[in-house]
Amino acid sequence: MNMKFIADESVDLPIVERLRHDGHIVWYVAEMDPGITDDDVLRQAVQQNAILMTADKDFGELVFRQRRMTCGIILIRVAGLTPDAKAHLLSSVVAKHHKEVATAFSVVSPGRVRVRPRLI
Repeated sequence: MNMKFIADESVDLPIVERLRHDGHIVWYVAEMDPGITDDDVLRQAVQQNAILMTADKDFGELVFRQRRMTCGIILIRVAGLTPDAKAHLLSSVVAKHHKEVATAFSVVSPGRVRVRPRLI
């Protein structure tokens, strides 16, 4: 299933390239408008009805504490993996959990995917 993503600047380029190779639409902030605020990134994800992919924990604050509207968010916590290993992991997670991550706050770490339904 092809999906739409907005990848925050904190996402490694190999992840973006792998998801594109898998057939997904991926808008990459680093290519579009580097330096925009988290609010603007979140707003663009909502406008595009796209899942936000980020390594920035601040988006959890926006979604859960400030109750900001969003589609799904995937928080990437994969420090220590090679860029290719990160790309492979995210590709696998999207393929396996596409229904859950589309509407939830998900945290991806090596060997674990936690999916938390939106509170909004």
